[in-house]
Amino acid sequence: MKTRIISGVIIAVLILGLGFPGSYPLWLMCLLCGVIGYMELTAVMCNPSSSKKKGSFRKWNSIPDLIAIPGLILTVVYYAGMMYMEWRYGLVNQQGLISAFDFWTLMILALDFLLTMAVYVYTFPRRKSSNATGAVAAFLYMPVLMAFVARTRCLPHGIFLYLLIFICASVSDVCALAVGMAIGKHKLAPVLSPKKTIEGAIGGVAGSALVSFLLGMVLHRLDQSANVTTLFLIIGICGSFIGQTGDLAASAIKRNYGIKDYGTLIPGHGGIMDRFDSIIFTAPVIYYLSFLLSSKL
Repeated sequence: MKTRIISGVIIAVLILGLGFPGSYPLWLMCLLCGVIGYMELTAVMCNPSSSKKKGSFRKWNSIPDLIAIPGLILTVVYYAGMMYMEWRYGLVNQQGLISAFDFWTLMILALDFLLTMAVYVYTFPRRKSSNATGAVAAFLYMPVLMAFVARTRCLPHGIFLYLLIFICASVSDVCALAVGMAIGKHKLAPVLSPKKTIEGAIGGVAGSALVSFLLGMVLHRLDQSANVTTLFLIIGICGSFIGQTGDLAASAIKRNYGIKDYGTLIPGHGGIMDRFDSIIFTAPVIYYLSFLLSSKL
């Protein structure tokens, strides 16, 4: 427990330290997490031997399987392009920046699919269709979704939206644990996570909504033109629900492949995927909700 707490404090310091300045240091950290997370996922989902024996998979830091190479290379290309676009548009053309981000993301996703399928076809039958779809899913799952953490920081009032990502993930997790231990009786997902309860999940959503609402009030006090309290309340509710879903999704993959953790990089937590499973689901929800609803509330 002590090791887990120390690791958590270090991660929190890094999150805050990189979040406030934002820009390239944050992009580079997301790139590093995206690469490692992608390798953790593909080590499990894209290893031909993993489909033969449950629990048999490469370590994330070993040489990746050939079918994971396109995604690994494109992760670096993807983030390099995103950093270039921030430099190209920056705060001068916010709409242009958002459009460029989305276009670049769709183009890279399509390219990853085509290149991964090419590897699958030309190495058939050694690699199965499940290995190819696993590689494409892993690319979308970690590098692309992780990029939304830095993308959110680029939006107006980005530091507050950036903080919301971790409020919806971490505050929700703490509140869910506390409420679940106090009054939890009904299992939420007994096979995937026996300790999670419906009462705890509701408590997590309530805690996330409350803290998000309070953060919206702080922003409104600092900037009277920012009427975001209702928006932040909606984000707190949706973000917590999606974050808890992300946690369970990562657990489901581990159960399917018979593993306990995705890695051992973070003492007391496991791998990057084990620590950021909720965050990578929450970030795109906050990004698009803030973008779509900010002008309507």
